[in-house]
Amino acid sequence: MDKSKYAAPQFSLSLLHPKNWGVWLGFGSLAIIVNLLPYALLLKLGKSLGRLGMRYGKKRVSVAKRNLELAFPDMDEQEREVLVIENFENTGLALIETGITWFWPTWRFKQLLIEKDISAVRQHAKSGKGVLLCCVHALNLEITARAFAVLGVPGYGAFRPHNNPAYNFIQYWGRTHNGNKLIDRKDVKYMIKILRQGERLFYLPDHDYGRNKSEFVPFFAVEDACTTTGTSILAYTSHCAIVPGSGFRNDNGKYEIMAEQSIEADYPQKDMKAAAAYMNKYVEMIILRAPSQWMWLHKRFKTMEDESAEKGSRYN
Repeated sequence: MDKSKYAAPQFSLSLLHPKNWGVWLGFGSLAIIVNLLPYALLLKLGKSLGRLGMRYGKKRVSVAKRNLELAFPDMDEQEREVLVIENFENTGLALIETGITWFWPTWRFKQLLIEKDISAVRQHAKSGKGVLLCCVHALNLEITARAFAVLGVPGYGAFRPHNNPAYNFIQYWGRTHNGNKLIDRKDVKYMIKILRQGERLFYLPDHDYGRNKSEFVPFFAVEDACTTTGTSILAYTSHCAIVPGSGFRNDNGKYEIMAEQSIEADYPQKDMKAAAAYMNKYVEMIILRAPSQWMWLHKRFKTMEDESAEKGSRYN
C-alpha cells in the first residue's frame, strides 16, 4: 500500500528541548491523573473544569446558546440553559476523556464500552468493503475512535499535524498505538485509495467547513446550513459503504458504541445538494442521541448562503 503524504512523527532528543517541557509536563500530569483517580472522580473533575470554563469563555457560551436558538427555536429557554451547562460540563470532560483514550491500558478502557450494535461495520469488514464511518464532533470523539479499534474494527482518522513537535508526537502516538491509523486531512487521493482497498475511514460531515465544496441545505431548523459535499466525493469515487457511527456516554458513565446501519443504497451520490441534505438527517439522528455531548461551541451556521452577508452575522 502506498503511504500517505504525511509521515508519522518520530521521537528525537530535540523533542526534549526546554521549550517543550510544558507540553511534556501537561500530558504527563494528565496521564498520571487519569490513571490514579477512580473513574467516578474523573467524571466529577471533568464537569467541574467545564463549569469553570463557562466563567472564562463567555463568547463560547454565547455561541452555544445561539446555536441552540437556531437549531431548536421551539425549545423552552430554561431547557436551553440547562443544555448549555451540560454541554460545557462535557467540554471539560473532553480533556479527561482524551487522557483516558490515550493513556489507559486496554483492559481498563474496555470496561467503559457497551457494544450496542456495530453489525454494519463488522459485516463490511468481513466482505472486504471499504466503509466511510460518518461520525460527528462529539466531545468524546477520541473515546469513540479508540472504541472501534478495541472492538476489532480500527480505521483511519483525518489528521492535522500540530505546530508544536512534542505535542504532535504525543497526539499521534495517543491516537495510533491502539490500532487506528492517521491520514493527512488534505490527502483526499489516499482516502479514496484506502476505501477502495476495504479500509474504514472516520469522517465528520457535521461542521461548517466554509463555502468551498459545500451545499446549503437544512440542518435542524436552519434551512440553509453550509454542509460539506465531501461525503459524496469520497463515496462516489471509492464505491464504499456509508455507515453513521457514534459512541455517546450514557447516564451510567458507559460509552454506547453504535454503527448499525449502512445507508449507501439510498444515498443520492450524484446529486450533491440532495446528498448533503440526506446526510444531515443522519447527523441530526446521531446528535439527538445525546445532544449535550455534541460540540455546540462551534459556529455551525457561520457561512451564509447569501455571499453578500457577513460571515458569522447570525452570531452578532
